[in-house]
Amino acid sequence: MAKRPARQFACRACGAVYPKWMGQCEACGEWNTLEEIAVEPLAASSPRASSKGRRVKLEGLEGMAAPPPRIRTSIEELDRVLGGGLVPASVVLVGGDPGIGKSTLLLQAACKLASKGERVLYISGEEAVDQIRLRALRLGVGQATLDLAASINVADIVATLEAEPDVRVVVIDSIQTMWLKTVESAPGSVSQVRACAFELIRLAKRKGFSLILVGHVTKEGALAGPRVLEHMVDAVMYFEGDRGHQFRILRAAKNRFGATDEIGVFAMTDRGLEEVSNPSALFLAERRGNIAGSAVFAGLEGTRPVLLEVQALLAPKSGDNAPRRAVVGWDTSRLSMLLAVLETRCGVKLSGMDVYLNVAGGLKVAEPAADLAVAAALISAATGMPTSSGEVYFGEVGLSGEVRQVSQADARLKEAAKLGFDKAVLPRRIARGSARTKPPEGLTLREIGHLSDLVTADMEAE
Repeated sequence: MAKRPARQFACRACGAVYPKWMGQCEACGEWNTLEEIAVEPLAASSPRASSKGRRVKLEGLEGMAAPPPRIRTSIEELDRVLGGGLVPASVVLVGGDPGIGKSTLLLQAACKLASKGERVLYISGEEAVDQIRLRALRLGVGQATLDLAASINVADIVATLEAEPDVRVVVIDSIQTMWLKTVESAPGSVSQVRACAFELIRLAKRKGFSLILVGHVTKEGALAGPRVLEHMVDAVMYFEGDRGHQFRILRAAKNRFGATDEIGVFAMTDRGLEEVSNPSALFLAERRGNIAGSAVFAGLEGTRPVLLEVQALLAPKSGDNAPRRAVVGWDTSRLSMLLAVLETRCGVKLSGMDVYLNVAGGLKVAEPAADLAVAAALISAATGMPTSSGEVYFGEVGLSGEVRQVSQADARLKEAAKLGFDKAVLPRRIARGSARTKPPEGLTLREIGHLSDLVTADMEAE
């Protein structure tokens, strides 16, 4: 008599497996996320259980063949984040909020590749072929020789890819819609996503085509499905942006073939996504330099310097409530630390004020080098004196109020000079012998060692 399949329970949020059902997942802490999955028991007498594996061939590192050339998509911002283009036999997972433009970007990239003579397959589990054609016509790429298919059956997709010769790139939109008959659960479940991704990735590695998977995200912004999915792929990219802004940021969270701190900047238009080759000029296009509470930060995203406007607004707190701290685009806890340093080390009284901070343009800043620009915006808002319209700031602030060095100062200064700025406030050199590279022509440097130097200068200007 055949044994019934064993039963296990997997968390659809993180993929953790348990022998019995529980209300809360112990791995991620989510409630009511465990769902039942079937596991086929492996009989001791079966060939799979008793057969031994084959010995694999071992090779030295020096004997590797030259890597195949990357497949460039002709979208420079996308190629920048990929590390120079798609690597053959690689797997890329692209996630983002619904409607942010994932499918639009990948359809544009697929059509550009097809126009270059590459064999590209675009397989959708969410749209019919006619709907994809309509979207391509709207984007102005309807003449590309792109192969389309609408299917959610992974077995059919694998059979098709096995039969099609010379396939270079395959786009699956999306992995949460894929379905495998041998797995007893609905599409989008942990077991289905894991099994479908495994079959597609194994085929891509064997046949040598580049595979791009579109992934849904949870309400917290993480990729939906088992966490193991991110470990299985070669690159994980998040498409970020606010629907209230036209800017979209493509950011790599994992990349086995390139840097993980590069970003690509796009602008959403009625003709799809357009590349932004000079994001600094775009982020500062609507800046008014005569407003108190504004400062320009010379930041760095990967190898690309980016100038951003930091805006601060102070208002008296209402009633006996605690003062409010509202932040968009920066770390709230770092703002609290900076406010404490300003009040304790520099004598700037802000404890009775509501503080609102915003990084204009919708970009999220994570590097500590933004401390000095945020402090300048706060001091400007507190004194009512605008910062100089031709001045940029960068530097990390410590708990004692000291201004610390940050990386790649020369690249930040060159970007500031290129956009017409004539002054830069930056950390003071610690050692006399550590000569800084000569600043770009027309740019004056003001080096400060403590945050109180910035406060004193602004007070004197007032």
